[in-house]
Amino acid sequence: MILSHHHVSFTVSNLQSTEVFFEKALRYKRVGGGHYDFPYIKKQVGYPDAELEIALLTYQGQPFEAVGFMIELIEYIQPKCAPTDTSTCRPGSAHLCFLVKDLRAEYERMVALGVEFISSPNEVTYGVNKGALAVYFKGPDNIRLEMIEPPHSRK
Repeated sequence: MILSHHHVSFTVSNLQSTEVFFEKALRYKRVGGGHYDFPYIKKQVGYPDAELEIALLTYQGQPFEAVGFMIELIEYIQPKCAPTDTSTCRPGSAHLCFLVKDLRAEYERMVALGVEFISSPNEVTYGVNKGALAVYFKGPDNIRLEMIEPPHSRK
């Protein structure tokens, strides 16, 4: 029986700079991680020579015991692979969406940090999120991310 979600993971080319992005742009803080060169991880990821650097992040640095949802960042030291095309139209690509209170203010704050947005905030005109504001942006390694502010009727 599935109980809930635990984390989402992104493989990145530079763990340190990606962690800084998540801290500054998205206000996430590290709650765990380290150097993973263990037999179980080699078996789990399917690479017998796997060696990983991992950071587990949660919003505003909640203590691990209080953590619900986490973001896991993984840099493969071994094996090294070519980057993936993360275009949202590609089957198998993914994005992570953050719920925000004031999307326009977050957008302006992040623009000032140099975050690359696909567009300015857009009003959702159809579907379950009709009336919301939403915007896509890119993180390190072109990780696709989104922010959404619910419609005023659901706040």
